Amino acid sequence: MDIDHGRLSRLRDGQGEIANHVIDEYAAGRLSRRDFLRRGALVGISLPVLGAVISACGSSSSSTPSTSGSSAGAAGATIKAGIVVPTATINPLTVADQGGLDMLAQTGEYLTFSNQHLTLQPALATSWTPNSTADVWTFKIRQGVKFHNGHPLTADDVVYTYKLQTNPKSSSSALSAFGGGLTPEGVVKVDDFTVAFHLTSPNGNFPYLTSSDNYNMIIIPNNYSPAQWQGSFVGTGPFVMKSYTPKVGASFTRNAQYWGTKALPAATEFTFYDTQTPLILALTGGTIDVVGQFAVAGGEQLLAPGAPYNIINLKSSAHRQLSMRNDQAPFTDPRVRQAIALTLDRPAIVQALFKGNAVVGNDSPFAPVFPSTNTSVAQRVQNIAKAKSLLAAAGHSSGFTTHLVTEQFVEIPQYAQIIVQAAKQIGVTIKLTVESSAAYYGKSTFGNSDWLDATMSLVDFGHRSVPNVFLTAPLQTISATKGTGAWNAAHFSNPQYDKLSNQYIATSDLTTQRTLAAQIETLLLNETPIVFGYFYNYLSATAKNVHGAYPTAIGHIFLNKATKS
Repeated sequence: MDIDHGRLSRLRDGQGEIANHVIDEYAAGRLSRRDFLRRGALVGISLPVLGAVISACGSSSSSTPSTSGSSAGAAGATIKAGIVVPTATINPLTVADQGGLDMLAQTGEYLTFSNQHLTLQPALATSWTPNSTADVWTFKIRQGVKFHNGHPLTADDVVYTYKLQTNPKSSSSALSAFGGGLTPEGVVKVDDFTVAFHLTSPNGNFPYLTSSDNYNMIIIPNNYSPAQWQGSFVGTGPFVMKSYTPKVGASFTRNAQYWGTKALPAATEFTFYDTQTPLILALTGGTIDVVGQFAVAGGEQLLAPGAPYNIINLKSSAHRQLSMRNDQAPFTDPRVRQAIALTLDRPAIVQALFKGNAVVGNDSPFAPVFPSTNTSVAQRVQNIAKAKSLLAAAGHSSGFTTHLVTEQFVEIPQYAQIIVQAAKQIGVTIKLTVESSAAYYGKSTFGNSDWLDATMSLVDFGHRSVPNVFLTAPLQTISATKGTGAWNAAHFSNPQYDKLSNQYIATSDLTTQRTLAAQIETLLLNETPIVFGYFYNYLSATAKNVHGAYPTAIGHIFLNKATKS
């Protein structure tokens, strides 16, 4: 790089130790421009400073990310969308499904927003900075914001929301992200518009846990009961609730008092669908304008060349997890778990289910989309002979019979059938039960959920911009006291894994993350508590005359910039 060192030195003034390390890594050529933008935003470097650093290092800053691109067409329309039916009451504390998270974000907002490029942007927080060890993160709260009930947003609302969501006794789904890292005592009001998060251990990716990725974390008013939320959808967002009918749909109108740019649609209407077929028929028949998500299997007509639809195709870390109970025979033996994993022809699965709109997984949560993924670890491939040998060595030369429970959701039933057929090649009989999402998730707690309690379980995991939640919630040792392992359907417990994953989470240095990722990837290949068969692209669609719909790969569909022509 042709670096203007004087200008770069001036830009470094006022930046913290971690932010300056990120700048140094970019100036030294160890971070790509995209990684620098992503890492810089993460550690609180403002967008203007990021662009100025790129310029000082001899490059154009024109690739600095924007929010969602421009819209064509007229404002003031009613946009009609179809999404998967929420499985339970819309409660910010307990939502754990795609339909539910989508409803939260229609009126609620987060401290930060993780965009389609996995880059953080300010939302209800205007800035954030870490201390030198990344175990204290300080957020400045946006002023001049009001909730839909007229209550002004202050630090008290943020503190209340985060104390509630990090309480191990609250049954919060957000403990999947915060467990073992943030406790209620660590949420501290500094002044009326400043909140400090004192973590129990360093976390180099913490701001992502305050973002739309951590979908439960919409800010609610101080002392407001989240159990009442479905009746009001009270938030700070660009839409306010007009009506909500469980299992049927919801409607929203423009928030005229919104703190930011007012929503372009006058109203939005959501219809809920149990399955994909009627959802796609609603789009092709003109009943709805937007499909929140669709799968390749069953959605071929939307993807056909020349089809009259706008397709939004996002690379993501979204995936399915095939968990095997490590505490129940025969899956107490890692050789048995490896054998099941070795039966899968992953490239064939990707082609059959996604027509190439996915990439194969390597039985760890490190998706190719993550900059920290270590691609030097050899990819697991189908090997029936080795699988049979492992089964025989584990004392199951004649195979065994087991039970897999999963949900009726996009391509998952087809994937489950592929798993059943693959296992037959090594003499394993898998009895399959496919349930509605509501029945499958249950209460999303151990002892009350087929997802978490079944011997074999196949579940959908939405996209995240960093792997932290994937590393902790489904894989760290279950501990009600620490709040770890909240989604550990495999009941996996490995002290070395816990240590490595915590080390990964603690560091903010990308090179160190990649080194630790290689160790974690190798350990999980050896243990195979969960099969990560693929990471798929997130597909959304709109009618040709609809513009500006903005999905995120975790499952949101934002319509505040949508128009019709």
